[in-house]
Amino acid sequence: MSKREIAEQTRLAFEFIQKLYLEVSYLIKEIEGLLSTEKEEFVIGRSGGYAITGIRSLGLEANIVNSWPLRKMSVFFVPKQATKYSQGITITKFEKNPKIIYLRILLDDKGLAEPMAVLGVLHSFVGKKFEKVEQVMAHIEYNDTKVFGDGKNILDHEDGYVQFKGHLLEVNLFDITSSEDVSSKLLEPILKIYREKT
Repeated sequence: MSKREIAEQTRLAFEFIQKLYLEVSYLIKEIEGLLSTEKEEFVIGRSGGYAITGIRSLGLEANIVNSWPLRKMSVFFVPKQATKYSQGITITKFEKNPKIIYLRILLDDKGLAEPMAVLGVLHSFVGKKFEKVEQVMAHIEYNDTKVFGDGKNILDHEDGYVQFKGHLLEVNLFDITSSEDVSSKLLEPILKIYREKT
C-alpha cells in the first residue's frame, strides 16, 4: 500500500469513527427526548455536565493505548422529582430511593460480535463510600467486568463502594434503524421493566 493510500485509509477511518459517535449521540438525545414525555418526566443524569460516562486514558503504555478510542459509554435517566439540579449537574441521592433507567452503548469489546445497546433499570442503591447515583456511573464503567461479568440479565452487585440491583436487556445496536425501533425495541421494553419489576 502506498503512502497516499495509507493517508486516505487513515482519513476514512477517522471519518467513520466520528460518524459512529455522532449517531450514538443522536440516539441518546432521541431517547432523552422521548423519556422526558413519559409520565415520570425523566431527565438525563448529569454527573459532570451534559455528557456520557466512559473510560478514557491517554497513557502511552501499550495496554493503555487500546483505551484511547471510546469503546463503551453510558448515561442514565431519572424521574425529575427524584433528583435535583445544581450548577449544571444532577444530584440523585440514595436516600430518595431512586430507580433509574441505565443506557450503556458497547461499540467494541472483547468477545462482542456486534455493537450493543444495554438498557437497564437500576435500583436499591446502598452507599458504602458513595451517596449518589452520579458517583456510581463511572464506578460501573471502571469495574464493568465485575458488574456485568456473569452475563446475567439480573444484577445484584455489591462491592466496597456501593450495592445495587438491576434488570438488564440487550439489543443489537445496528437493529435500531428508525424512531419506531427506538420506541419498540428500547423504550417500551425498558419502561415495562421500570414500571413492573421493582
